[in-house]
Amino acid sequence: MDILFDLDLIATRRERAASHPLPGADFLLDLAGRELAERLEVVERVFDEAVELHGGTGATARLSLETGKITNLTRIETDVVFAGAGERTFVKAPLEDVPLEAQSANLVLSPLALHLTNDTPGVLIRIRRALRPDGLFLAAIPGAGTLAELRDVLLATEAEISGGASPRVIPFPDVRDIGALLQRAGFALPVADAETYTVRYDSLFDLIRDLRAMGMTNPLSGRSRTPLSRQFLMRAAQIYAERYSDPDGRIRATFAMIYVSGWAPHENQPKPLKPGSATVRLADALKGKTS
Repeated sequence: MDILFDLDLIATRRERAASHPLPGADFLLDLAGRELAERLEVVERVFDEAVELHGGTGATARLSLETGKITNLTRIETDVVFAGAGERTFVKAPLEDVPLEAQSANLVLSPLALHLTNDTPGVLIRIRRALRPDGLFLAAIPGAGTLAELRDVLLATEAEISGGASPRVIPFPDVRDIGALLQRAGFALPVADAETYTVRYDSLFDLIRDLRAMGMTNPLSGRSRTPLSRQFLMRAAQIYAERYSDPDGRIRATFAMIYVSGWAPHENQPKPLKPGSATVRLADALKGKTS
């Protein structure tokens, strides 16, 4: 297995960000939480044992509980710094761990974590095994196109200043990759759709501030260990403004989100469609799923 990410560094940065939250910088987790809760709300079922897996702030857990579709919910995170005040159902576990007994849950929620795992197929298999038959998995995963502007700008700046390039923005999966991984992990009726969001900032430095506050700065194992110089950052900010600014001078940053669902196999489920024949969005597919 290739070691793409430095998981210890990811945990350290996420935990530091949670210890010193920047107001408003958790907007992506709030967005994912709202979207997953909306998809959960249309499922005609109440889930008695639900799990939020490495959901950071717990926004997805909170918003999903508000739907009335969950009886009991356990949160799993890398450190107790993520636990809310008085939170009792909290389990500490590394990012790639799924510390659940086989068939112990009937709902698993994964907001903004699966893009940071080295063994994503293995994590998905463990999630599927933790689900009871006909249990539901819902996830939000940053996908291809996320931070495309930043990737372009950093590559251009480094090529101009040093004549080379090193990876500074992580690779993100596309929707077909995620669909294939769900099938490989044994999920039934896998569905995925993608939404793209554009966020505007005053400058590159404001974008970097938010990424740091999310714990999302470069965690690649093959990253350059040399800190970016002031010269580099100033030139990058200039190139970003030249290529990706609006008439008012603010810059654009793209965040592409893949929303997925999959079910633990059960004999009473409808048969899947032939590959490539799906024409409905995730929310529509969930709305038609009853038990």
